[in-house]
Amino acid sequence: MFDTKSLLPIVRPVYPEQADAPPDNWLDEIGERFVGAMTRSVSAWRIGRIDIVASVRTHEKLLVGLDQDALRERARDLGKLLRRDGFRPDLVAQTFAVISSLAELTLRMRPFDVQLRGGWILVNGMVAEMETGEGKTLTATLPACTAALAGVPVHVITVNDYLVTRDSELMTPLYEALGLSVGAVTETQNPEQRKQAYTRNITYGTNKVIVFDYLRDRITLASQNSSIRLRMESLAGRGSRVHRLLLRGLCFAIVDEADSVLIDEARTPLIISAPSESGDEELVARQGIEIAETLIRNEDYAILGSERTAVLTQEGRRHLDEICEKYGGVWAGLMRREELVTQALVALYIFSRDDHYLVRDGKIQIIDEYTGRVMADRSWERGMHQLIEVKEGCEVTAQKEPLARISYQRFFRRYLHLSGMTGTAKEVASELGAVYGLSVVRIPTNRPSKRKVLPERVFVTEAEKWASISDRVREIHALGRPILLGTRSVAESELASNVLNDLRVEHQVLNAKQDGEEAAIIALAGKRGQITVATNMAGRGTDIKLDEGVADVGGLHVILSERHDSKRIDRQLAGRCARQGDPGYFESILSVEGSLKSLAGDSFRAFFGRLISGFGPGWVAILGSFVIRQAQKRAERAHTRTRKALLKLDQQMAKALSFSGRNE
Repeated sequence: MFDTKSLLPIVRPVYPEQADAPPDNWLDEIGERFVGAMTRSVSAWRIGRIDIVASVRTHEKLLVGLDQDALRERARDLGKLLRRDGFRPDLVAQTFAVISSLAELTLRMRPFDVQLRGGWILVNGMVAEMETGEGKTLTATLPACTAALAGVPVHVITVNDYLVTRDSELMTPLYEALGLSVGAVTETQNPEQRKQAYTRNITYGTNKVIVFDYLRDRITLASQNSSIRLRMESLAGRGSRVHRLLLRGLCFAIVDEADSVLIDEARTPLIISAPSESGDEELVARQGIEIAETLIRNEDYAILGSERTAVLTQEGRRHLDEICEKYGGVWAGLMRREELVTQALVALYIFSRDDHYLVRDGKIQIIDEYTGRVMADRSWERGMHQLIEVKEGCEVTAQKEPLARISYQRFFRRYLHLSGMTGTAKEVASELGAVYGLSVVRIPTNRPSKRKVLPERVFVTEAEKWASISDRVREIHALGRPILLGTRSVAESELASNVLNDLRVEHQVLNAKQDGEEAAIIALAGKRGQITVATNMAGRGTDIKLDEGVADVGGLHVILSERHDSKRIDRQLAGRCARQGDPGYFESILSVEGSLKSLAGDSFRAFFGRLISGFGPGWVAILGSFVIRQAQKRAERAHTRTRKALLKLDQQMAKALSFSGRNE
């Protein structure tokens, strides 16, 4: 069972966190693959044998008739026992019973058996795979309250500010009934507001905000961060470094949408930076774009779409030598100029407007590819941001010099207790185990699923696909069902909107440009006959409630118009329908042209595009579906390699910095 003694606040350090694991080597990998996996399986089996549900229900019967004050007093008594004895199964069951009883009084929601089971898995430091719509928000309160009653600071981590605000506000009555305080940290808050939120017993926040606040603390602490030194400094009063820290350490984390946070977003390090004093960024960026535009595709360079990079050919390198003779400066160096031109090619031909970024108020704003939301204060590194500013005719900003950086892998491994929830974990269970030491436990649904998955339709061209989607929308709309049309990017959502406008069908669009209207659009999405076109913003964590009578006409009908880099993201979109026993439909209407454009490189796309176009409609559906799936698998493997390489690089950099006496 998970050891909770290190979490309890008897002699807790000023800034508690797990020590860094040593860099992986081949022996560690073999040990993890066999011994680690076996150990986690045995542990999960032992935890699974404990009938936590029966125990909770037995204790609930003893609480019948108690009011909120009596239940709060009982929670305080249990908190003392939890501090002394840790998360013993009998104490956890009694605590869950009190939380369940108070949830019914304050929220009019009593946790289902499957939610109790999920909470037990989270208390024991594992990932609970719960189908979408099974109530993960309420499930998270069970371990969060249990840990908080024991005096352990809790972070509930989710993927966007909308969910942070929604979930914290929704669960506040329950927390307050238990005598616990709750806070929420969002990107719009200033440091003092976030610091106050971190002082609460339970703090909701996004992965990005919490990691960046942690890096700010690392900058404050520098390399002089021993527990004894910090305790001595704390005696100096409010002027000490301790009182400038935002977080209270990394104690107990519950990660919602764990596969998105711990896997998908772990391809990119988190970096805090400050403007550099170099003044030639604009000139170099303009020259880079100018040079890249003179090169010839497939002759001087090739675009590797799935790898998101460009590769110069031998002819391209020779051509580049000739072009750069007249520039001098940074262009005289062989490696530097090739790197700059490769970056410029990526900026021109891989990163696209309304797909990877918006241009708003004359500034480049990055779109998070996993959530579909704008990351207003983020910028690309290594001059990429300046290249895209030149490409779009925006004012060129100064490059930034990194002050601190960390990968998601190393950050989350520093929590003393880490657990997670998601509806799509089985595909990445081995990586969750190998990197974070997390077992995945499947939780059954509360009610049998009534989701109907219709046969996939695949066409050669985008024009054929949208013609088919138009016919399908007309057909479903006539039945009165609400429709959610899922798109991959802002640009595609606007194209879908134009298609529906041609049909003269009223609809709502939800993408990064309408982020302020998200709650209102989602509130309408389950109404009879409503049509909603959405990017990934309507994917994870979105609860579309059906209006009265909608279930009688078949429930929500979800259409996927393009596959994502991971089939787990596609499954999340499907999970918007048929929740908690409601009926619902899901189908994919795709084109080889559109899907391969985003999933595959030039050669793969060109070869299979020509091959499939030579077959009739029946074979196009079969071969097209197979090729798109293969391209998706190639993209998934490429992302896995990127994550492994990032973790290895991050560990090597940490080791080098430790020798120099510096921190992150």
